[in-house]
Amino acid sequence: MNELLTKAKKLTHAAKHLAILSTEEKNEALSMIAEALIAQMPYILQENEKDMALGKENGLSPSLLDRLQLTEERIHQMADGVRQVINLPDPIGETIERWTRPNGLLLKQIRVPLGVVGMVYEARPNVTVDAATLCLKTGNAVLLRGSSSAIHSNKALVSVMQQALKRSSVPVDSIQLLEDTSRETAQHMFRLKEYVDVLIPRGGAGLIQSVVENATIPVLETGVGNCHIFIDDSAQKEMAIDIVINAKLQRPSVCNAVETVIIHHQWPYISALLETLHEKGVELRGDKQLAATYPFVCEAKEEDWATEFLAPILAVKLVKTVDEAIEHIERYGTKHSEAIISECNEHVEQFFARVDAAVLYHNASTRFTDGEQFGYGAEIGISTQKLHARGPMGLRAITTTKTLVYGNGQVRK
Repeated sequence: MNELLTKAKKLTHAAKHLAILSTEEKNEALSMIAEALIAQMPYILQENEKDMALGKENGLSPSLLDRLQLTEERIHQMADGVRQVINLPDPIGETIERWTRPNGLLLKQIRVPLGVVGMVYEARPNVTVDAATLCLKTGNAVLLRGSSSAIHSNKALVSVMQQALKRSSVPVDSIQLLEDTSRETAQHMFRLKEYVDVLIPRGGAGLIQSVVENATIPVLETGVGNCHIFIDDSAQKEMAIDIVINAKLQRPSVCNAVETVIIHHQWPYISALLETLHEKGVELRGDKQLAATYPFVCEAKEEDWATEFLAPILAVKLVKTVDEAIEHIERYGTKHSEAIISECNEHVEQFFARVDAAVLYHNASTRFTDGEQFGYGAEIGISTQKLHARGPMGLRAITTTKTLVYGNGQVRK
């Protein structure tokens, strides 16, 4: 508790200084962070290996171990992500709107930092860097609370970033890691309204629900990804197979991987798709008709339609109409990313108009729901709620507004 309060107070002071820094000063600090990540790679990998060893010892699943692991390639990707953020326009100070009232008052709405952002996340060390750099670019200080399974990696990454900031105009105290990962301290963090302006949970359904239910601080809610692909009867064979393989297997452990494929029963290439998936080692769980037809398809249980597998497991279902596909998504989807593969414009328009999700795709993989892929640089998370921000959250999602009013003596009558 003492650690939490001490670091929260430091962040509050740092945020005041950080909010008035120029774009050049913030970008210079980010450049130093990118360089430091590469220069300190052996140290970061050494600390990550401690987490990996403990994770294996504690029986973490393959998908969680994949999220936890850092490699030279992944650290280079982190540094590249920081450089992309440098190259993005700084939203702070941007004029959103200006107008003049009949009484002569000039009003200007501008974009400003939120203040102190509390980031609560699981075993993903890359989030430590993504969150810190996006917050610094937008003039926000950040309190990072990762999971105990990534504590060595997170401590190393924060130490490297803080050392880099010592040579910059950005206060070193702008980035703080809560090293006490106990549930009790987390509960205190969720209620620290005096010092933290917004909470952003990023992880599984349990973590997100815990933050939303227990926080007295406003929450920018991210969501789990039970993502669907609907293959219409007009879908091209190779395109459909390529998209499904990519969406399921390119990286199964992430929230934008597909978990259920819905297929129009008259699509001519059902066997080719299922056999290709089976050959590539995907465990298939299908409806009664598919399970009866293909010996390598197990019959799906009710919970399979609602499960975010985060593994090479895929639920598959046949439908007779676009309506039936949409109804299935409405029932089991998490409003994250949904796709239709079709050559029928009418069906695509129907799908886009009726499916309620943060991101909808036509003839493309759900794996593109990502801040970098959307051109935002790194992302703070993917929002599935409807207030303030939705979809991949980049720089603008972690800002708020201020209205400036210019007068020349007006008084209200």
